[in-house]
This record gives sequence, structure tokens and C-alpha cells, in this order.
Amino acid sequence: MKVLMLNGSWNNDGSTKAGLEEMAKTFAAEGVETEIVDVGAQPIADCMACNKCAELKRCVFANDAVNAFAEKAKTADGFVFGSPVYYAHPSGRIQSFLDRLFFSTMRADGYAALHHKPCASIVVARRAGTSASFDVLNKYATISQMIVVGSSYWNEFHALTKDDVPGDPEGLQTLRNLARNMVYVMKCQKAGRDAGILPPANESGVFTNFVR
Repeated sequence: MKVLMLNGSWNNDGSTKAGLEEMAKTFAAEGVETEIVDVGAQPIADCMACNKCAELKRCVFANDAVNAFAEKAKTADGFVFGSPVYYAHPSGRIQSFLDRLFFSTMRADGYAALHHKPCASIVVARRAGTSASFDVLNKYATISQMIVVGSSYWNEFHALTKDDVPGDPEGLQTLRNLARNMVYVMKCQKAGRDAGILPPANESGVFTNFVR
């Protein structure tokens, strides 16, 4: 089994990455492979809703990691999206990244690379704004038929720099418990598939505009 993780900070070695690495250690102890993808400091284009992804089967912008992540998502068994908190919201970088990832995979394959797979979001802040940021990231999963995994507290921890992360032992405990819960869900899914229990076939075709 493999979990694909996204570091939504420009800093490839900051507090967000430290939280993901804490989870990665727990996943490794449970025999689960991980890969952390860094959004990095390069420009990330916003989704323009141009719908070219329906034609190209990928996002039209090809100069960043979105399409590569979408390709990796096809064989991943679970996902963790991590972000620092900026003005009580996730980083603009991860929102632009996820806007394009989720829209392009929806248009390309109906979310087949993502839906019905376990997903968790983690957020880190110096003081406040974590709960609001956590809610924003979870909305990507809940519109895409993903299974949102919880922990022993909301998936948040507190730090200004990477060096501060060990100072929040409860936050780190939350991340480790989250990783174990994700492993449990992935194992349950595998057992279900082995027993012939497959995801449901959903209705489609209804699309209503709230314009009168």
C-alpha cells in the first residue's frame, strides 16, 4: 500500500514537511510506503475552468507538479494534504494546486484516481486559524467521494518553524494516530475488495444551476 502526501508550503523543509514526515514514520512502521510531493516555491497557476482537461485528459498547465501528482494518484491507496495556515486559510499555493488537481481529474476520469480512497488533511499554525483551514481542505475530499479519516483530535499542530514542532507533543500524537487510522481504513478496503465488496455505482446526469 502507498500513501501520496502533498506538502502545500513553499518551504520544502519547514513545519508542514515535519508534520508529514512524522506521519511517514508511522506509515513505515505499519509497512506502508509513502511519497511526499513538495509544491515548492515555483509559481502555481490558478484553475481557469477552461475545461481543456476534458479534452486533454490532464490540466492544460504543464509547468508544475499537478499533472505528475494526478498520474501518481492513480496507483496511490490514500492521500494526505498538508498546509501551513495563512490568514486563517490554507496556503494559496495548495488551494491552486488542489483546485486544478481535483477539477482536472474529475474532467479526465470522473475522479477515478481519487474517489473512494482515504484522505486526510493536516494543518500547522503558530497560533490560530487551523480549524478554518482544516475545513477548507476537507471540502476537496467530500465533494469527490473520498473517505475522510479523522484522528484523536482535529488534524492540526502548532509551530512557527520546523524546530518548534517537537514542542507540540499532542499535535504529533494526533498525526501518528491519524496515520494509524488511515492504515486501518486502507486495510479494511483491501479486505473488502478481496471479498468482492466494491464501491457503489453512483447516479449521475443531474446538473442544476441555481439561477432563476
